[in-house]
Amino acid sequence: MAVKPAGRYDYDYSRLWRRGYTCPEEPAAEAPAATEEPAAEAPAATEEPAAEAPAATEEPAAEAPAATEEAAAEAPAEGSVTELTILWAQWDPADYLQEIGNMYEAETGIKVNVVQEPWGSFGDLFFTEMSAQGTSYDMVVGDSQWLGQATSEGHYLDMTDFLTAEGLAETVTPATLTYYGEYPPASGTYWAYPTEGDANGWAYRKDLFENPDEMAAFEEKYGYPLAPPKTYAELKDVAEFFTRPDDGLYGVAIYTQADYDALTMGVQNALFSFGAGWSDANNNPVGVVNSPEAVEAVQAYRDLYDCCQGPGLSNAFFTEVNDAFIGGQVAMAMNYFAFFPALVNPEVNPFAEQTGFFVNPKGPNGDQFAALGGQGMSIISYIAPERQEAAKHFIKWFAQESMQAEWARLGGYTCNINVLQSEEFLSATPYNPAFAETMTFVKDFWNIPAFGELLRVSQAELGKFIIEGQGTAQETMDAIATQHEQILKDGGYIK
Repeated sequence: MAVKPAGRYDYDYSRLWRRGYTCPEEPAAEAPAATEEPAAEAPAATEEPAAEAPAATEEPAAEAPAATEEAAAEAPAEGSVTELTILWAQWDPADYLQEIGNMYEAETGIKVNVVQEPWGSFGDLFFTEMSAQGTSYDMVVGDSQWLGQATSEGHYLDMTDFLTAEGLAETVTPATLTYYGEYPPASGTYWAYPTEGDANGWAYRKDLFENPDEMAAFEEKYGYPLAPPKTYAELKDVAEFFTRPDDGLYGVAIYTQADYDALTMGVQNALFSFGAGWSDANNNPVGVVNSPEAVEAVQAYRDLYDCCQGPGLSNAFFTEVNDAFIGGQVAMAMNYFAFFPALVNPEVNPFAEQTGFFVNPKGPNGDQFAALGGQGMSIISYIAPERQEAAKHFIKWFAQESMQAEWARLGGYTCNINVLQSEEFLSATPYNPAFAETMTFVKDFWNIPAFGELLRVSQAELGKFIIEGQGTAQETMDAIATQHEQILKDGGYIK
């Protein structure tokens, strides 16, 4: 696919909302243990839709990028740094971060400027600046897919000691630390503080699911109660049940767009949950991408598309999915949580009061994952040491539980464990409980410098099979495995 050199979201549905959220005052609780994510598959989110950074010299993923490690953050000396600049894409969360920055200025006297660049040019702007070792920005909130290129080329400051010594690494869900901050995979080396969490979830029409006649008819046909599906098998049943072309109603709206990373992100919700992935621990895709589990997952996605996708959705991403749901065409819609605010806004969605949300279902063996979106905040390595320390001080301040609660109240998607579990957060919006649960089992596409090449292959081959109906699931995954293997060998990722 032709990947844009940007981030994961072009159009911002989140301009339609703000959360009503009250900051909890109780002290931080101990972070609960979490299931480890397989690091080799650390790879699209917003953000989110994944983005391709401009072409770069590829480095083998197995070697940790060189970087200067800095000491834990201390408050900058008075008068040494008076202003900090953060680069992010142009959308509402960047506005919320500016509000956070204004609070920081009021408390410390250090002004924070959040520079916003349109999604379409965000990546180009950043990597062009970095190629010149520019110092226009102190920090960037960059896509998870940028980690490989940005760290291999020396653009990000190694934040490992800072995040661990200050205890910040323990405050966020382990999966978000892995996919927003760690590179190489399983290295324990961190380059970003998880800032804007996001992942795929599902919306559904409660008025349909809770209708007594529908409930009785479904149970009679399938032998179990109608409810938000907990497995992919149930998802298929429910989707089939609500697919009624004569009534203008269909079961699902799922990602199918050929451009960017849409189809790949949609498919990997199933791929991961069926127990498959993009490679083994040594970056070998053959035998993993084309494993029986992967083939079954891709077939399941194709079957869901064939049986139950709403009309006109053969090239659908977040905008088209939401539009189909708002238009009453579908009973269930898969989308990034960043775009669910529109669905609870009665001025936008006529079914707002009847809209519920659920997490991505489990696969046949109980595995459960959701495709990751979102970004982490990194410090630019080229800025002066005193500016690096000032940037760390801001991140440490921002990472406080009280500030993460404020971030959530404004509309940011926090990755803080305690805030995600707080009653205030869980009750703030109808989708927050599903979001909080999802952020414990997110998983991502490749995040190595070659991710754009890998993504183009998956988009093209999956599109041929799922949308165009060419070939078989096995042939499709064999083709992806073969091409991915060559790309990874050429890049030095497979020894």
